[in-house]
Amino acid sequence: MSKLKGFDARKPHHWIAFGLGSGLAPWAPGTFGTLAAIPLYLLLSPLAWIDYLIVVGILTLIGIWACDLTARELGTKDPPAIVWDEFIGFLLTMSVVPSAWLTAPWGWLWILAGFAAFRLFDIWKPWPIRLIDERMHGGLGIMLDDILAGLLSALALGCSAEFLKFFISPS
Repeated sequence: MSKLKGFDARKPHHWIAFGLGSGLAPWAPGTFGTLAAIPLYLLLSPLAWIDYLIVVGILTLIGIWACDLTARELGTKDPPAIVWDEFIGFLLTMSVVPSAWLTAPWGWLWILAGFAAFRLFDIWKPWPIRLIDERMHGGLGIMLDDILAGLLSALALGCSAEFLKFFISPS
């Protein structure tokens, strides 16, 4: 058993909550967790939109369970090393980016923009994200502030895409 940040490699829920190990980064675990979510996003991005959302919903429910159990075992409200919430927040952010855009020469910019938008909202925590972060506890509390940050990031990304259509679409 690893004593690093309470991670126990024998427990599957620790692997999930710690973002497949990315939350064990020595600094900025949330940023590393979000970076680690990119390959999962690329794996899921070819799915039809509704299928993508169903998978993200299932991963969210699994995350609520895993984060709750892990936080209780560690005896803390929301340990920084628990980063599955960053995975879900980033996946929600990217739900507005059609997979066809990723194959365009500038497709990687959408991933970068989604990463930046999600990290901004996750760190800044504007209302109501901060309120949720402060008042909700357990697995749902751990996950919900990042779900809201992901939804606000998706809104920002989607609005940016609509705005850019005026400049890059042939008319």
